[in-house]
Amino acid sequence: QVQLMESGGGSVQPGESLRLSCAASGATGSLNMAWYRRAPGKQRDFVASVISSGRATRYADSVKGRFTISKDIAKNTVYLQMNSLKPDDTAVYYCAAGRVAGPSVYGSDYSYWGQGTQVTVSS
Repeated sequence: QVQLMESGGGSVQPGESLRLSCAASGATGSLNMAWYRRAPGKQRDFVASVISSGRATRYADSVKGRFTISKDIAKNTVYLQMNSLKPDDTAVYYCAAGRVAGPSVYGSDYSYWGQGTQVTVSS
């Protein structure tokens, strides 16, 4: 089993930055990890993913150039650095983990999910 704990959410103004963290514990070997988000009244959307080695990543078009996903292997922690935040980025952000081939965008590929952390971008 794998447990995921997100942190780092909060309320910011447009143009500001936040960094989310997701610490994995338990059976963490060979885990690919990802971030998803769910805005109010909308479906859950893929944001970014990274493979277990940290060497390959994938991003949703809506966040390319603004968000960066990275992984600290020693700490079993994945980060999502979010810059130039927009009101449309307001959502609950979820960390996900799974043993899949490549930085998958499909939520069904991830077996483990965190509880989510709220990000609010508003002036």
